[in-house]
Amino acid sequence: MRTLPSLSAAALILLLAACGNNEPVFYQGYVEGDYVYVASSEAGRLDALAVRRGQQVGADAPLYALEATRETAARDQASAELAAASAQLEDIATGKRPPEVDVSRAQLAQAEAASRRSAAQLQRDNAQFRIGGIARSQLDDSREQAQSDAARVRELKAQLEVTRLPGRDEQRRAQAAQVEAARAALAQAEWTLAQKRLAAPAAGRVFDTMYREGEWVPAGSPVVSLLPPGNIKVRFFVPETVVGSLKAGQQASLRCDGCGDPIAVRIDFVSDQAEYTPPVIYSRENRSKLVFMVEARPAPDAAARLHPGQPVEVTLQ
Repeated sequence: MRTLPSLSAAALILLLAACGNNEPVFYQGYVEGDYVYVASSEAGRLDALAVRRGQQVGADAPLYALEATRETAARDQASAELAAASAQLEDIATGKRPPEVDVSRAQLAQAEAASRRSAAQLQRDNAQFRIGGIARSQLDDSREQAQSDAARVRELKAQLEVTRLPGRDEQRRAQAAQVEAARAALAQAEWTLAQKRLAAPAAGRVFDTMYREGEWVPAGSPVVSLLPPGNIKVRFFVPETVVGSLKAGQQASLRCDGCGDPIAVRIDFVSDQAEYTPPVIYSRENRSKLVFMVEARPAPDAAARLHPGQPVEVTLQ
């Protein structure tokens, strides 16, 4: 690294003159902005651009919208699938529907009537068999029919009890998992759809717009760049004889052409990297100085008076 050059005679004269006039020492710098580039994770055609360059927007103000036909359809499909899965879970939890229970009751009534008829027939055939009126084979047929009809009644009674029961625990858990999966799919579809309509993450000035309506915007490509007041900062440069006395949080003030009253700023960064020439400052005197960059931020309400690239003069306090 080069050794520290000595101050030129002209610089010494200016410094002595300033001391003689009791004028405060100031350091040159410029305004810079940390831009917020608003981009979508999804690609699409730019349907609407709601802002223009230089416009002031509030937080959550609409910025732009991309074509979203496919994403809207996917959201609607996911919503319908969730509704179907939820209805099926409710149906499993409540057992059979009332009309289905009525059908089972009617079938049971028919079986009971048939069982009564076959039981009565069996009694008559028993009486006839004892007096020799019928053959044993006919009595056996009557007995088997009565037993079959009685078994049918027991079967339908059991089925009717089953219709009053909810679904099995395993079946309910499986369907509940289907509902959660459908709900997650809907959340994902809604998030993807939301990526097609972007809003301002913070209040600020629209610094630039990168696309026009009707153009195709690739995924991740910024459409609007914002400059919130809190993202405006000042960079100025101090000699190595001063940098050691600076610390984060220290107050300073700056002046600039057209800014009106001095603007208070707070130092939040002091570089430990030396530079030989401050950017945008090209005088011979400054080229011979070893300087350190310092960053300071004004209050957000005063930041609106500053513009990136604007030269400033900073006075330490």
